[in-house]
Amino acid sequence: MTIDISQFYQVFFDEAEELLAEMERLLLGVDVAAPDPEDLNAIFRTAHSVKGGASTFGLTDMSEVTHVLESLLDRIRKGEMALTSNHVDAFLAAKDSLKMQLDGHRHGASVDQEAVANVRMVLHDLAEGLVPQAPVVAPSYLTADAKNHHPTEGAHRYKIELPPVEQRDISALVDELGLMGRVKVTPLEGGRSAIIITTHESLDDIIAICSFVLDPEDLKIFEAPALTPEQRAIEAAERKRIEEQQGYGFFDFDDEAEAGAAREDELSDDERGYGFFQPIEQIRAAAGIGSEAAPPPVKETRPDPIELSELAAEKKAAAKKDPHAESSSIRVSVEKVDQLINLIGELVITNAMLEQRSGNLDPMAHERLLNSISQLGRNTRELQEAVMSIRMMPMDFVFSRFPRMVRDLASKLGKKVDFITNGAATELDKGLIERIVDPLTHLVRNSIDHGIEMPAARVAAGKSEAGRLFLSAGHQGGNIVIEVSDDGGGLNRDRILAKASENGLAVSPNMTDEEVWQLIFAPGFSTAEQVTDVSGRGVGMDVVKRNIASMGGTVDIRSARGFGTTISISLPLTLAILDGMSIRSGDEIYILPLSFVVESLQPTAEDIRDIAGRGRVLKVRGEYLPLIPLYQMFDITPRITDPSEGIVVILETEGKKAALFVDELVGQQQVVVKNLEANYRKVAGVSGATILGDGGVALILDVAALVRSSRQLLDDATV
Repeated sequence: MTIDISQFYQVFFDEAEELLAEMERLLLGVDVAAPDPEDLNAIFRTAHSVKGGASTFGLTDMSEVTHVLESLLDRIRKGEMALTSNHVDAFLAAKDSLKMQLDGHRHGASVDQEAVANVRMVLHDLAEGLVPQAPVVAPSYLTADAKNHHPTEGAHRYKIELPPVEQRDISALVDELGLMGRVKVTPLEGGRSAIIITTHESLDDIIAICSFVLDPEDLKIFEAPALTPEQRAIEAAERKRIEEQQGYGFFDFDDEAEAGAAREDELSDDERGYGFFQPIEQIRAAAGIGSEAAPPPVKETRPDPIELSELAAEKKAAAKKDPHAESSSIRVSVEKVDQLINLIGELVITNAMLEQRSGNLDPMAHERLLNSISQLGRNTRELQEAVMSIRMMPMDFVFSRFPRMVRDLASKLGKKVDFITNGAATELDKGLIERIVDPLTHLVRNSIDHGIEMPAARVAAGKSEAGRLFLSAGHQGGNIVIEVSDDGGGLNRDRILAKASENGLAVSPNMTDEEVWQLIFAPGFSTAEQVTDVSGRGVGMDVVKRNIASMGGTVDIRSARGFGTTISISLPLTLAILDGMSIRSGDEIYILPLSFVVESLQPTAEDIRDIAGRGRVLKVRGEYLPLIPLYQMFDITPRITDPSEGIVVILETEGKKAALFVDELVGQQQVVVKNLEANYRKVAGVSGATILGDGGVALILDVAALVRSSRQLLDDATV
């Protein structure tokens, strides 16, 4: 009987992914001067396991790399050779090559065979006792722009058709993709645009950059054949002419550049290769990459990453106490978990219906029935919390990505950085975990590039030569707070105000520090003196805040000149089920997320003031808050128009308070969030919908949007 081992490909891919991440974790934590023998054995075991799996499935390219890697590791762990920093760099480069090969087999991504061959040669030389003439550079995204002097030689050319988006999003994508290769924007029908990029990076890396601004499902990506030598010569000659005339990279769109662009447009489609775009699926099929050789991609599961802190020794000892902890877990597809959560949501709604319909029953005559319904409610709540915890993932799923990035970026910038994490065991919903990675990446890169000073400057300021970068997570009420802190130079208030004024933003010398710090989130804002491949283009911080806001979160900045900066991100634990307050305005019932509610009160007529040009405000314990009539926001007929006869709910979001005027409070309940945009369309001031106990639909209010739009509405009302 023949066994089809292709059914086990997905299991191997998942396990190999975890083993490679574990290898990187161990390599980043190893003490080169005095390595722990157990760490060396663990690194050897990961390489041996990957080699065994690759050999079993006939992935000879991976087994060849791991064979050389395993031989070198074996000599080091047996004491035949001392571990050096060159070894660690080579091992990290080998890990990156293996990951690239794994993605090639798993997703059909391109593999840089020249880079793989170089890594094998370096490993072989080290095993023979030879020292490489140049340090090994891992093929990470931080150094991808320096691969060779011929950026189009051997590169891939992709055409990315974009959905209708704002011009600033297109500019942001062009700036980010420009770090990966040569980029050109072409118009399409219907006011859309397409980006053509020539790069050595993988398709997955390109999609990862695009997903920071757009939904990957909205993109259409095609690949063009590689440029011929003649086509490369034409591009190289044109690029050299422009560089010599315009200053090597600091291009202005003058008449000569436009003339050059016109000459380029006169080239035929055959010369440029733009007429031969093929869908990715056809190219993969032509290359023989089918469903049997590369099973369908599955959701990734990451291993438990390391937490690099001052308590590393204690954590290592604690980790060794339970070496078989992983065997107590099972793999379950995300689709099954989501289905279970949807069913629990329906159960919560059904329970609410039972409680509402049994509320009119006689407690004496139906005591046992009401007790049973009450018990069902408690059990439903416990079941819901237990099921929701299945989707919760530890923050070390995110934190584990940064030690390598910090190491590479600090080395590239010539800085010394101690990376310290805290609270990696704090859990967050899987959907938010996946969306928080890119914003945190930008914040960490900014802290290293802008925040932490060069070693000489730190010593001159009386600081330690190595800067400290902190990444922490913890629960605060019903939210999770993630902080990125550094002990660098802090934000420069005067410089930010000057740059904001230069960019045409409304600024004042009397602005508070908190208001000044928020200016860095303005689109296109950057105080960098020169543009680098790390930062300086003004791309990122505005997108960071926009992405955090889309997850129902807020961003706060604290900074002290000369002492450092802390950026805090506050997010809800989950977006599936929330505790809400039911309110009524007119004949409609709305839901307010309870995390935004500070208090509710019935104001007196003396506490309400009319301010010319700004509508009405409410005085609450000496503080004046803008009064937001909900019936005006949604243009409904209210039962009460005098705030002193109704109820006012005090809300707080993004550090600002407002008073929401409603007819009455209905109650507090747990609601299941339904996506309104996916089932209907996006509605201003509304973040979702839910089903009430009576079967009716109630809209969930977007508190942040209501507070932001209240000023404009009140201004209109006073005209």
